Amino acid sequence: MDYLMQLAADPTAWVALATLITMEVVLGIDNLIFISILTNKLPEHMRTRARRIGIGLALVLRLGLLGTIAWIVQLTEPVIELFGQGFSWKDMILIAGGLFLLWKATKEIHHNVDPAPEGDLFEGKSTENAVTMGFASAIVQILMLDMVFSIDSIITAVGMTEHVPIMVIAVVVAVTVMLVASDPLARFINNNPTVVMLALGFLIMIGMTLIAEGFGAHVPKGYIYAAMAFSAVIEGLNMLSRRAKRKQQRNG
Repeated sequence: MDYLMQLAADPTAWVALATLITMEVVLGIDNLIFISILTNKLPEHMRTRARRIGIGLALVLRLGLLGTIAWIVQLTEPVIELFGQGFSWKDMILIAGGLFLLWKATKEIHHNVDPAPEGDLFEGKSTENAVTMGFASAIVQILMLDMVFSIDSIITAVGMTEHVPIMVIAVVVAVTVMLVASDPLARFINNNPTVVMLALGFLIMIGMTLIAEGFGAHVPKGYIYAAMAFSAVIEGLNMLSRRAKRKQQRNG
């Protein structure tokens, strides 16, 4: 209790908390985009439950990883060497996660460009057993990416502060923001088809970044999020333009 009181009275602890919450929310947006796109492929009555389960798993994973700080710190130590370059467990997890993200985003782009026939299990026209397998498949895929983003999130937290209570508060706040934003973001993505392609493009960029970082090439996050913000602004202008044209046609 005395430790927590001293921490609460330390201004630098509050600065660290605010900074870490911001970082965790930003990292959580990547995770949330993937969850939103994936759950939108499920029948409508399953989507909210799948998003809540996915985000709940993200919280459990991150809090669980916080309990193994010593192990997390060691993840950055090289365990194998290939072609003269050492790879840590973190590197291998990032590469695997990046490859999975590239595969999934490319598959979704192909599905949008060349839609599956009516028998596709995510279209809600299959048997009950197939739909159940679709829900289970969605949760497994969410869990895999939750693991990648959780590792990245916790290593970021460890690098920014040594106080576990600050890490716990930041993670809980960030995941709460994800939970609150999940349904509105998913509805927005579902109602704006062009945004789906933009979001999938973001996922490909994030996947390439994860792979690059796994191979030791540091990519400044500022560049990534600046590119995403610029693309989002352009897409916003396109949406306003389309809305204005529709309004003009109705009035004409």
